[in-house]
Amino acid sequence: MSGQPNTRLSDLFGLAGWSKGELARLVNKQAAAMGHPQLSTDTSRVRRWIDMGEIPRDPVPRVLAALFTERLGRVVTIEDLGLVRHGRTGKRQGDGNAEHPDGVPWAPERTAAVLTEFTGMDLMLNRRGLVGAGAALAAGSTLSSAMYDWLHADPTLKADAPVLDDPLHADPAGFDRYEAAPIGSQEIEELERSVEVFRAWDAARGGGLQRKAVVGQLNEVGGMLAYHHPPHLQRRLWGVAANLAVLAGWMSHDVGLEPTAQKYFVIAAHAAREGGDRPRAGEALSRAARQMVHLGRPDDALDLMKLAQSGAGERLQPRTKAMFHTIEAWAQASMGKGQAMRRTLGQAEDLFISDRQDLEPPDWMQTFKDEDLYGMQALAYRTLAEFDPGAAAHAQYYAEKALALRVDGRERSKIFDHLSMASACFIADDPEQADRYARLALMSMGSNSSRRTWDRLRQMYRLTAEYSGYPKIHALREEIRLVLPKPKGRADNSAQA
Repeated sequence: MSGQPNTRLSDLFGLAGWSKGELARLVNKQAAAMGHPQLSTDTSRVRRWIDMGEIPRDPVPRVLAALFTERLGRVVTIEDLGLVRHGRTGKRQGDGNAEHPDGVPWAPERTAAVLTEFTGMDLMLNRRGLVGAGAALAAGSTLSSAMYDWLHADPTLKADAPVLDDPLHADPAGFDRYEAAPIGSQEIEELERSVEVFRAWDAARGGGLQRKAVVGQLNEVGGMLAYHHPPHLQRRLWGVAANLAVLAGWMSHDVGLEPTAQKYFVIAAHAAREGGDRPRAGEALSRAARQMVHLGRPDDALDLMKLAQSGAGERLQPRTKAMFHTIEAWAQASMGKGQAMRRTLGQAEDLFISDRQDLEPPDWMQTFKDEDLYGMQALAYRTLAEFDPGAAAHAQYYAEKALALRVDGRERSKIFDHLSMASACFIADDPEQADRYARLALMSMGSNSSRRTWDRLRQMYRLTAEYSGYPKIHALREEIRLVLPKPKGRADNSAQA
């Protein structure tokens, strides 16, 4: 017992709207449903948890996490409640020590447990039809300062026996969990192939339709990681976990579950680092940076990109560096820093051309091709054109080059290119061409579950107002108004990826 109030638990308790007595009764009921009928909690115990910082014994923290997850409609973990025995407890983000301001990073042995708990909670939200949103995003500077030293150190993989009595490996909150047992290279190969299938589906159709399947697969991999395999297998399994966590994060971002997405990106960085793959950890953080630009927080994105580039280590290939620079350039464009953006895009192009692919690119980089470089250049110039209309011509040039190469079924990227082109055409005072590309985007958006494409469409729609007197554009505006989903709690002026 710390003697200090657990402000994390107190804040969530206030959001939930329960009385202390009501929470005590719910804990007893939920514990019995999870196989702990002997547990008995009363109002005075709840008061000690909240007001005195007392940390209850297992399974109470897991029971509370399940209750708050269901009540608030978003994933709430034991860490979120301030109920982890090792480390900081009961402090708000930003109030903790400088080394770990938000419990990030967690101890290495916690990664599999955190992964499994979080995915289990996420799956519960899916099963009960709840919406996994409503939490605040951590600032990019907060994540960067917390993870810098940790990411720059190489972990030591353990190859000892399973830790069967470790409470950190207890089943989280009554969710199904893969029984800890050894697996072989054939099973890992099958998992690696499943990642490729999920990636292809996400690129073609958007993140909404397969997100639950990816989260479920990641939940099972977390259980597999509870068993300590030989180093070469454990390393590959951590790689699978990192890839799936990035996918889960990207799919969550794609459908607007932003705090959930950020958590998955951080989990992915942890998993990659546990497997000794620092470039993969850097790429996971670059996804979080792209998310920040999309949400109109380019300064946070630049903080994360600094960490992604420095933490990725010396094994970073030129093409990966080029991709990192395109994200940095997009953030700079969002801040109206045209000179810096052009310089950064020039560096990206030089690096991309210099990559002779003497080394086999990692599987997670094989989709960053010429058209993706052009698409990001188009997006950066289209974004800059909001500050400098002269940049619109460059956006049109690169979007056209990207579209000429989009032949591999990645429909979502093609939609983004069409919208970049349409927006650039409006800014360049060419409504005829803008109408054409906007309609090409609309034709594909109905079969795509990506909320980001609709966000981007809203940005383009804003540009049509100046041309509403044109019959074609008037009709386009009416058509967009009919099909555009209502925004749910997100500002209309957010940038898009």
